[in-house]
Amino acid sequence: MSLAKSQKRYVCQSCGSVSHRWSGQCADCSEWNTLVEEAGGGNVTPFQAKHNLQSGGRTMQLVGLDAEIALPERMPSGIAELDRALGGGFVEGSATLIGGDPGIGKSTLLLQAAATMALAGLPVAYVSGEEAADQVRLRARRLGLGNAPVQLAAATSTRDILTTLGNGQPPALLVIDSIQTMHSDLIEGAPGTVSQVRASAQELIRFAKERGTAVVLVGHVTKDGSIAGPRVLEHMVDTVLSFEGERSHQYRILRAIKNRFGGTDEIGVFAMVAEGLAEIANPSALFLTQRDESVTGTTVFPALEGTRPVLVEIQALVVRLASGATPRRAVVGWDSGRLAMVLAVLEARCGLSFSSCEVYLNIAGGYRVSDPAADLAVAAALVSALSERPVPVDAVAFGEIALSGELRPVAHGALRLKEAGKLGFERALVPSALAGEKSPLKLTGFRTLGAFVDHMLGRG
Repeated sequence: MSLAKSQKRYVCQSCGSVSHRWSGQCADCSEWNTLVEEAGGGNVTPFQAKHNLQSGGRTMQLVGLDAEIALPERMPSGIAELDRALGGGFVEGSATLIGGDPGIGKSTLLLQAAATMALAGLPVAYVSGEEAADQVRLRARRLGLGNAPVQLAAATSTRDILTTLGNGQPPALLVIDSIQTMHSDLIEGAPGTVSQVRASAQELIRFAKERGTAVVLVGHVTKDGSIAGPRVLEHMVDTVLSFEGERSHQYRILRAIKNRFGGTDEIGVFAMVAEGLAEIANPSALFLTQRDESVTGTTVFPALEGTRPVLVEIQALVVRLASGATPRRAVVGWDSGRLAMVLAVLEARCGLSFSSCEVYLNIAGGYRVSDPAADLAVAAALVSALSERPVPVDAVAFGEIALSGELRPVAHGALRLKEAGKLGFERALVPSALAGEKSPLKLTGFRTLGAFVDHMLGRG
């Protein structure tokens, strides 16, 4: 006996929804007596009729890539460095996740932004799950923002938060500090568990999309610096910001890791002061040591963070050891594997021996460099420390080193040179491919690392 039967469909004449059973009311649009039977071709089993996903859904409207679309409206936070990292400000209906070490200044930065936007006339709500409302209010007074009309609340129930905010006019900005303290009564488990974080974030993001509120979620981090909780949390939000820096240092860097509404190559630089987080318009001043005479083992490198050049000082120390001792290699602020590669090229291609020396490399000010253009500056610092010949104080160096010893050009050379010229540098040691750049600095180009080492040692 065959289980196949003639396929019948009931199509709603109002919304186009398809059902395999007739009913008086459409389940999708709730209209009455709109389902009309339509015979379909072929036979279908009862199982297929229930589980076939190729029919029964709503028809979507497909658009082309060339369709006109308006750029999203942005709300400036009033803090230029924060807006730079965000790509111009908060976007209405967006969800932003910001993470960082405890005590780095996440709550302080967001409270300053919330207060500034509230003073500009925007409705702002700040919900703290870790502190009482009075504690947040006292911090605002210490920052000189006690008169800002920010609506404060101390709550951990996602249902209570959304019920309160859904009754009246939705705020333009909603800060949740932090998402790990939120609790949804739809899910069993304590706050901070994977299921609770995911469920609470999903409800808050849905509120943001439906009501046009820019939601900012503060996230905890693990001991290795990544944002705690389920990895899907970073996929759910529109923007992920990382607040970096050492608490023993004054500076803080706000870096965009993900941004659906802008680039991820911009950073904001702040300094922690008594009045809170102060913006740093010229971050190069933070990372350059003021010195009047040449010092061996130091080089200035024009790093690039997005469109912003930052001049940092690279310091190297080479200590000769007695024969038979095992040398150490210590790096702070740079990739240890990259240092090993530069040392190998200096030994294999330039005839310099570091095998019996301890090598210490440091990026001044606690800054972290990942730009491959730092290769030449690191090599200059190492050669200077080994030969005890200082690099001129008015010179900068940058370029990528290949394993063959060739010096390769890097991106945005003109921008790096322009920033160095602004800060009073007069010379630049660069790959020969960049020697033809128009620059206020005197450029000295080198095709290979060997030629560069010969120049530094005064050979040939």
